[in-house]
Amino acid sequence: MKKQSIVMMICSAAIIILSSLYPVRTMPSERPSKGAIVYVPAYSSIFHGDRRNEIRLTVTLSIRNTDPKQPITITRVDYYDSAGKMLARYIKSPFTLNALASSSFLIPESENRGGAGAKFIVEWHAQDPVSKPIIETIMIGTRGQQGISFNSRGKEIAE
Repeated sequence: MKKQSIVMMICSAAIIILSSLYPVRTMPSERPSKGAIVYVPAYSSIFHGDRRNEIRLTVTLSIRNTDPKQPITITRVDYYDSAGKMLARYIKSPFTLNALASSSFLIPESENRGGAGAKFIVEWHAQDPVSKPIIETIMIGTRGQQGISFNSRGKEIAE
């Protein structure tokens, strides 16, 4: 046998042994829910450099109904600044997101009252237990020829 074949066999055996010692972990499946209040970080601006140079960002809040069969109802979309002061209530009355539908809300780059610690509070309900929605913010901004973009996932704070 050639040296390469022996080395390949040893490497293959090592991979098999190591993979049996460290099994692949799967994400636990989320249990269906009938609703929740979700805290969603948002950054209407961020700082960079030694002098706290500010980059203003456009923020998009995205609410996605992940259930393939049932609608959910959005009952609250409120926007808060870094100090916890409510700046805006984005819906006046509840609305329905059909199965697999999504909705979005925009904070323009020119609106920077929220600051680096801005956040949304989103409340949703369903008549029957459903797959939990994905609620996240997407931030994007440019300065000169540089651009920045990132997202933040919501965190359930109450059911």
